Order: sequence, then C-alpha cells, then structure tokens
Amino acid sequence: MDAQIAQLLDGKALAQKIQTELQQRIHELQGKIGRSPGLAVLMVGDNPASAAYVRNKERACEKVGIASFGQHFPSETTQTELEQVIHSLNRDERVDGILVQLPLPDHLDAVALLHQIDPNKDADGLHAVNLGRLVRGESGLRSCTPAGVMRLLAEYQINLKGKQAVVVGRSILVGKPMALMLLEADATVTIAHSRTHDLAAITRNADILIAAVGRSNLIAGDMVKPGAVVVDVGMNRITDDVGNSRLVGDVNFDEVKSVAAYLTPVPGGVGPMTVAILLQNTVWSYSQKSS
Repeated sequence: MDAQIAQLLDGKALAQKIQTELQQRIHELQGKIGRSPGLAVLMVGDNPASAAYVRNKERACEKVGIASFGQHFPSETTQTELEQVIHSLNRDERVDGILVQLPLPDHLDAVALLHQIDPNKDADGLHAVNLGRLVRGESGLRSCTPAGVMRLLAEYQINLKGKQAVVVGRSILVGKPMALMLLEADATVTIAHSRTHDLAAITRNADILIAAVGRSNLIAGDMVKPGAVVVDVGMNRITDDVGNSRLVGDVNFDEVKSVAAYLTPVPGGVGPMTVAILLQNTVWSYSQKSS
C-alpha cells in the first residue's frame, strides 16, 4: 500500500477566489464612495526580490480594481523624506492603504516609519495600534501573512479548537501575530524560536505546525507528528551546484509530505495568501468610508 501523501493547502487557488470576491465588493461600494480603493506601496532602493513583490502586488491591485499610488525611491532617500511622503498619503483621501516594502536600506528605521502610518491605513496590519487590537480581540487590520494562514486553514475546514499549535519563529511580522490569531481561534499555542532547546520534541507534539523562521528545510520529516497540519511560511532561495536557483520553504517538503495530513507548498501556499489579505485589508479600510 502506498504511503499516505498530505493534501496540499492551495493558497494560489484560494487567493484567486478572494480576489474575485473583492472585485465584486469594490463594484458594489464604488457607487456609494464615488471612487476606487487606493493602495500606496513605498519601495526604497533596488532589491530585486522586493521589486518582484511590488510588481506582483500592483498587478493584483489592477486585477481587482484597486488604484496603485506606489512610489519608488532611490537608496539614499532619508528618513525625513519618507516620513513626509507617508504624512501626505495619510491625508490623501484617495489612499486607503499604505505599505512600506521591507527590507529597507540599513540607514532607515523601518519601525519608526511604520509608526508614521495612520493605523486605519496600515495595510500590512503591523502598526502597534493594530497589533494592540489583535491582542484585545478587537476588529481592525490584521498582519497579512498570519491572517492569510488563518483564512487558508478555515477554507479547508481545519478545526483549531483545543488543538496543540506550535509556531516556530517569533517575528513581529509572522510569529507573534500568528500565535495570537491561533489563540483567538481556541488553539493551545507554543512559540518556539532559535533559543528553544530540543525543537523536535516540541514540534512532534503539534497538531498544527507553523514554520516561519527563514531557514531552508529546517523542519524534517521526523520532527512532525503523523497526521499534523503543516504550514510553511518560509521563502528561501537556494542554488544548486550547477547554479540553478529555486524557492524552498522552512519545511523539508519531500520528507514531510508522507507524514502530515495537510501541507502548504512553496511556492503557491502562503505567498499568494499574503497578497490577497493585503488587498482585503485595503478594501476593508475603503469600506469604512461608506458607513
């Protein structure tokens, strides 16, 4: 008998479904609000990965009917110049979402810039006010990647109540908000990180295992509980001996697919969901204008 192969959690297909729903929602709201929703993505410097992400976001905006107010700045742009741009976007009635594309050049303080964004236009859901709303369980803009993971689990009707969830990684981008969202869904949550002793002993207890550290193939097959749900947030570019590069996650896909019940592919799992939630956040801010 063949070994059980995990069912793939298809983020790409779900992201397309969300985009279609957003298109409808924008169509309904446009008459009331009198304009399209607007998103401003600010990019500094010429990081090729960032440029690809920004293009991807702008294409997705165009597809659903969100106007792009993106701006691209040279690497030597100062903190003050960027703050002034953010302040003018905060005041711009056509802009519902503002996003600073990370990473930024070393001389810029990303957190300080983030705090200049109007919390109600914080499309990335990372402003301290929005993280505070998440902690308190209040409605508001949610961090895109963890919110995308939650939406993906919901789509496949994966029950989280009372389940043991382990989040590997404690970043403010993914790990911490992810743990809070799982807690909100009544899971029992453990956060593991680079200082954790015997990571495998902890991950083997997980009914739901979320890997978000940015280390390729960190989670091996023998670290996963049989029948677990494994979500791979990692996006790592690796190059083989002959110079071909490809994207892999934090999970060793080939090993884990015969142990887990559900598994996200990389690419095509969490990545498209992050962009879908970014658009959803922008439309949510936009929809507040009609109330």
